[in-house]
Amino acid sequence: MNIADREFYALVREVKSMSEEELADRMRAGLLALPQETVRGLSDFFCRFGYWGSLRPERGDFTEIALSAASLSRHIDDYARLYERLADVRSKRTLFSVLSCRMRYDFAAAAATRETLFPDYFDPDILPCTAGEVMVDLGAYVGDTVASYLSVYGVDCYSKIYCYEITPAVFAELERNLAPFPRIETRRKGVLDRPGRMTVASCPASASANTLSREDPAGESVEVTTLDLDIAEPVTLIKADIEGAEYAALLGAARHLREERPRLALSVYHGHDDLWRIPLLVDALAPGYTFRLRHRGSPLFPTEITLFAT
Repeated sequence: MNIADREFYALVREVKSMSEEELADRMRAGLLALPQETVRGLSDFFCRFGYWGSLRPERGDFTEIALSAASLSRHIDDYARLYERLADVRSKRTLFSVLSCRMRYDFAAAAATRETLFPDYFDPDILPCTAGEVMVDLGAYVGDTVASYLSVYGVDCYSKIYCYEITPAVFAELERNLAPFPRIETRRKGVLDRPGRMTVASCPASASANTLSREDPAGESVEVTTLDLDIAEPVTLIKADIEGAEYAALLGAARHLREERPRLALSVYHGHDDLWRIPLLVDALAPGYTFRLRHRGSPLFPTEITLFAT
């Protein structure tokens, strides 16, 4: 056992030594001991995006901490199982740093593991490419993911790219940006675990964080499909950053995973439990994948966490 292992399992023991309520109390105390500017920054961030629960200490609102403590307390064994499945020490240190930051506001650990060498999703040591690559880009936004892919691998390193985006104005920009490149197909559709129609719920902070909704009749209507229904040909790589819908999208791609075993680059930070439950789902749909983790988010609250399954 190395130092990384010792630190991780010490964190596991610390979580298990407390009740959920005691853990939440400790996390609240840790937050309130931070500089007020940092507390305001975290509060504004959580309330602006809304994925993790609100945080307004001045109003006695610690919802984000309660949800985070619940995930840690109830699922620490699931986090430990994920740790044991990770294929490299860098991934294990990343998982430790994310959990330590959530629990202890351990910003130094999160900063030390932040990825700076490669763009999101495309570390060539993890995901080498071939000219026959058939990539699916879920949450293509304005084409920034495709631009990253081309900057890492080159314009001759794919056979086909499918890009999915739900927001009309963003989709129009996506089409314009990718028009110069061949063999890229853009589809204005949502991708979940069943077909139908939903509406686009706008996020005031950024159109990149817009989500699908069944409860927002004022939003733009959009077709929803599954990857198993929408793409007939074999795929080799699926990237998904779709604001918390990654789990459902995987359920709707079960045939592709089972029959073709595409490599996966999945965002696992839009909910407190995504970090452990998405790899568990991948294992259930297609056992035998190898897992790695990287993150590029702020050390104050690590986001942009990518699970690589190869």
